[in-house]
Amino acid sequence: NDTMIMICLASCSLNKIQHCIHQEPTLYTVKAVLILDNDGERLYAKYYDETYPTVKEQKAFEKNIFNKTHRTDSEIALLEGLTVVYKSNIDLYFYVIGSSHENELMLMSVLNCLFDSLSQMLRKNVERRALLENMEGLFLAVDEIVDGGCVFSSSMSFDSLTKPTFPSRLDAFKDITLWRTAKLFIPLGVFPILLHYNL
Repeated sequence: NDTMIMICLASCSLNKIQHCIHQEPTLYTVKAVLILDNDGERLYAKYYDETYPTVKEQKAFEKNIFNKTHRTDSEIALLEGLTVVYKSNIDLYFYVIGSSHENELMLMSVLNCLFDSLSQMLRKNVERRALLENMEGLFLAVDEIVDGGCVFSSSMSFDSLTKPTFPSRLDAFKDITLWRTAKLFIPLGVFPILLHYNL
C-alpha cells in the first residue's frame, strides 16, 4: 500500500511538472484595460479575451476590483485569479489586468505608459472631465500600446497626441499594419528577423 501511495504521489507531481513544461508561452499579456471614476463607474473598458464575456459580468468585476483597491496604497493585487496593477489620480482609477502568472513589471510598464501618455496629451491635467473631452486620444493611446492583448509598446512618447498636432494617419496606419503583419510570422520564428531589420 505504501508503495502504491508513493507511486501515485510521484505520478501527480510528474503531471504537474509536465503541465508547466507544456504550457505554451503567449504574447497575449493583457486581459483588460480599465479606467473608472471615483465612484467606481466605468469611463473606459477594453477586454481582450472571454474571461468576462458579458457586460453584466464585466460590470460586476469592475465593481469588485474598485471595492478591493480604491482605499489601498498598494499598486498590485490578485483578484479572481487575475493579476491587477493599478494607480489613481484625482478622480480616476487606472487598471491593467493580466493572468495570475503574468509578469507584474510588464503590466506595470503598460500602466505607466498609458498614464504618462494621457498626462502628456491632457497637459498633466489627468482628471475625469478632461479625459471625457479627449476620448479619441484615449482610444488611440490604448490601441498603440496594446493590440489584441499583445503589448505593442510600453515606452512610447505621445507628444504627438497633444492637440492640435495629431500624428500622421499614414504613419499610424503603417506602424499598426507592420505590427499586425509581424504577428503572423511569430509562430514561424521570423519575428526576430523583422526586429533585427527594424521593420
